[in-house]
Amino acid sequence: MDATIGTGIHGTPAVPDAFDHPRGLFCNRTLNLRKIEAIGYDMDYTLVHYHVALWEERAYAYIRDGLVRQGWPVSDLVFDPDLVVQGLVVDTEKGNVVKANRFGYVKRAFHGTRSLPYAEQRKTYRRTLVDLHDRRWRFMNTLFSISEASIYLQLVDKLDEGVLPTGLGYDDLYEAIRKTLDAAHLEGLLKAEILADPDRFVERDPDIPLTLLDQKNAGKKVLLITNSEWEYAAPILRYAFDPYLPGDMTWEDLFDIAIVGARKPAFFDERAPAFEVVGEDEDGRAVLRSQTGMLEEGRAYVGGHAALVEASLGLSGSEILYVGDHVFADVKASKSVLRWRTALVLRPLEDEIEALDAWRGTQARLSAMMSEKERLEAYFSALRLERQRNDQGYGPLTERSPEWLSEQITAVRERLLVLDAEIAPLAAEASRLVNPRWGPLMWAGNDKSHLARQIEASADIYTARVSNFLHYTPFVTLRSPRGSLPHDHATPQDRGLEAAAHEMGVDGFGEEG
Repeated sequence: MDATIGTGIHGTPAVPDAFDHPRGLFCNRTLNLRKIEAIGYDMDYTLVHYHVALWEERAYAYIRDGLVRQGWPVSDLVFDPDLVVQGLVVDTEKGNVVKANRFGYVKRAFHGTRSLPYAEQRKTYRRTLVDLHDRRWRFMNTLFSISEASIYLQLVDKLDEGVLPTGLGYDDLYEAIRKTLDAAHLEGLLKAEILADPDRFVERDPDIPLTLLDQKNAGKKVLLITNSEWEYAAPILRYAFDPYLPGDMTWEDLFDIAIVGARKPAFFDERAPAFEVVGEDEDGRAVLRSQTGMLEEGRAYVGGHAALVEASLGLSGSEILYVGDHVFADVKASKSVLRWRTALVLRPLEDEIEALDAWRGTQARLSAMMSEKERLEAYFSALRLERQRNDQGYGPLTERSPEWLSEQITAVRERLLVLDAEIAPLAAEASRLVNPRWGPLMWAGNDKSHLARQIEASADIYTARVSNFLHYTPFVTLRSPRGSLPHDHATPQDRGLEAAAHEMGVDGFGEEG
């Protein structure tokens, strides 16, 4: 989707639309950017975005080929980009991938590439909640999570078919994938491919350099804190940013302090030494000098730690905003250890919002039918209770005949069956929005997904891309909406019963005969 502000640094910006929905900044906890003195950024999937399907397909191929070299009969496997999505959880005990709601209840599950029917899913997880502190559960929030989980589910199928090496369990499959990744030095191999052909892999956003310039010129310290090493980060940032900067300005001029090889999340609570980058050798590798004392502005470093950054800037805690794409290594770690303010970049959010917006009219119809269903169910229950009391002679009694009450109960039941038949296909369609297997990223049925809960707990704000800050200026106050509780929208039940009775052609329901 095109940005609604301007054309970047070489064009004339239009008046920003701060409410352009998919390009918005969404606020969990009120954040006044005027009080933020420094903004730190992750690089991969934050400042620099990639063509995800292509990246994940290459990662998948490296894993599969590594297993083939170990003698596994998996050369026929093909990457399916829609098999899993970000934010799911791998159940390594059962060989499943699941989608849970905010409370940890499993709402959808696949065993291998087979969707679990509701009855089987309920039996499997009736007494089990997803607990990310338990190593049984592996949250899909790493750089290679889509490719890892996709091949894991396909390998579960092969294990169940009995064609993989004997003695393996579902947990062993996951560990085999992880060991194959480590043995192949997958991240290094992939990044070498990207450096060789960045046009193929990198999705450039010309508005990000302008976003950082706005923040820098507004008096904020702009920081780069990435786990990528210098020999990858420097050429990628040069490719992604330099064509959109004025004059002879380079990406290095955007950052007051640049830190590569940060080793997050350890960066936030450990004390690793820092080394200044004083140049590059002929292969593009950083030439380093041991750093003693404070970090200096306008310099680049390898390593170091967050406490050193705070001391060097004379800032701490809520004066610093950190922006990253990883729920745990970026936003949860920086918030829980240092109380930095946090922003999460969730690129799939853009497509999700657009899909839900397109669905809005149908959702209104579905909601209206569900409201009618709730009223009719309440009326149905009230009729049954009235008949029960009249039959057994206790409580408030009415003079409506048992035959009339039975006729009404039958009529309401029939209307509910018709209504259910109308609701079912719409509800099924809603569950397939965005992804046909898993539905929307942030929802699990009518409840927030487990991913949404992690974001809510750790990210003060979230957005689909860094350039969305451009729509709001460096001086905005982002306010969280008022939270809601189930009873906030409660209405007296009798009104619902009277409305349902009226719909069924009965007036004066509830009056004693």
